[in-house]
Amino acid sequence: MKQGVKIATIGGGSSYTPELMEGFIKRYEELPIREIWLVDVEEGSEKLRIVREMSQRMWDASPYDVQIYATLNREEALKDADFVTTQFRVGQFDARVKDERIPAYYGMLGQETNGAGGMFKAFRTIPVVLAIVEEMKQLCPNVWLINFANPSGMVTEAVVRYGHWEKVIGLCNVPVMAMMTEPGMLGEAKEDLIYKFAGLNHFHWHKVADAKGNDRTNELIDRLYADDNGLPKNIFDVPFFKEQLKQMQMIPCGYHRYYYREEEMLHHALEEYRTIGTRAQQVKETEAELFELYKDPKLDHKPEQLQKRGGAYYSDAACETIASIYGNKETQIVVSTKNDGAVPDLPADCVVEVTAYVGANGARNVAFGSLPPAERGWLQVMKNMELLTIEAAVTGDYGTALQAFTINPLVRSGETAKRIMDELFIAHEAYLPQFKQMIDRLKEEGIEVKDEVARNLIKVTEEI
Repeated sequence: MKQGVKIATIGGGSSYTPELMEGFIKRYEELPIREIWLVDVEEGSEKLRIVREMSQRMWDASPYDVQIYATLNREEALKDADFVTTQFRVGQFDARVKDERIPAYYGMLGQETNGAGGMFKAFRTIPVVLAIVEEMKQLCPNVWLINFANPSGMVTEAVVRYGHWEKVIGLCNVPVMAMMTEPGMLGEAKEDLIYKFAGLNHFHWHKVADAKGNDRTNELIDRLYADDNGLPKNIFDVPFFKEQLKQMQMIPCGYHRYYYREEEMLHHALEEYRTIGTRAQQVKETEAELFELYKDPKLDHKPEQLQKRGGAYYSDAACETIASIYGNKETQIVVSTKNDGAVPDLPADCVVEVTAYVGANGARNVAFGSLPPAERGWLQVMKNMELLTIEAAVTGDYGTALQAFTINPLVRSGETAKRIMDELFIAHEAYLPQFKQMIDRLKEEGIEVKDEVARNLIKVTEEI
């Protein structure tokens, strides 16, 4: 029997992978990895090669003998794996550009995990992750799935609800960043503060207390208006209304700006759309720079430029979760997992993002309690929008997709919303086989993408 841990990373050609390697190297003494398999698709094969070589150099520069493999054969990687991590992007960055630009053409928000773009990313991603789960059942039936593929909460919910796979934990770097930046604002060490998070992925709130049990949330709210708030690089920093935070006595996550300050966030997004390009177009440039750095045969550590990418510190969540399960550490981590009563405003069997103690049996949630009326209302609408989106992704039902669009707070319902949805279906045809019959009908009706950049990217996809 082989000794050591085998890890398979789906989406291994991602520019984030060196950060994942850094996290594993840092934890090797408690997580003795034998081999890591990086998996990607044919379109990403060149990036996969570059990242594998870069990752191997990082391990070779460490004291540890770990072998990095790269493959386009998912089954080869999954065979007898102990942990599977998912960080893939169906359709790569061009798909995200279309998600952002098509709604923006009509004056609505296009964003990776919110609004119309977030729903279409779920439509593309969920069938793939469910196929991975079916392969796991045959090739590595005892494996833990650690999901970082966005929209992370919806993907995790799909795995539990439709994949019938309980050994899954969804993760996000946003809570990690909050817990790294906020203690300094309060003049405390991180280990001397007690955090409680509750909500959904990219739609959570949190409270903080000190080791003596004193609630420090109100003080932190004051500090947020004087210090760096630790906002992820991919979110425009328009401040929340302080009076609103004081009323709720909780800290919203950075993505709440799309809901609490929708007017300003939309204005900023449309201004970028008209000038320098959407966030995805900007990140594509950063990606190109990173891969040029990764090609350097002398580079054997994570470059500082990766911080610009928007998902900084995610390895602290992913690697610590794996180490905590492997070593039964019962570490406190913010995870997406089955609710089980931690947030009583939502059903017990749905997936929520909460503070939990993570050990060999998975996540043991910390009860948060009911949210105030306004936040409870937001949460219930968003959860039901997620459930409709997931159902549409699985069934390929057009009416269900339209229902999800209609109740999403960032999509103004009506004829324009339907037009946006139809164009996104046309734009992503190559990655939405479950909707094929409906897409064929839309094409017969003459639906075409009007945004020129997105339309040109469709041609590129067709050539591939």
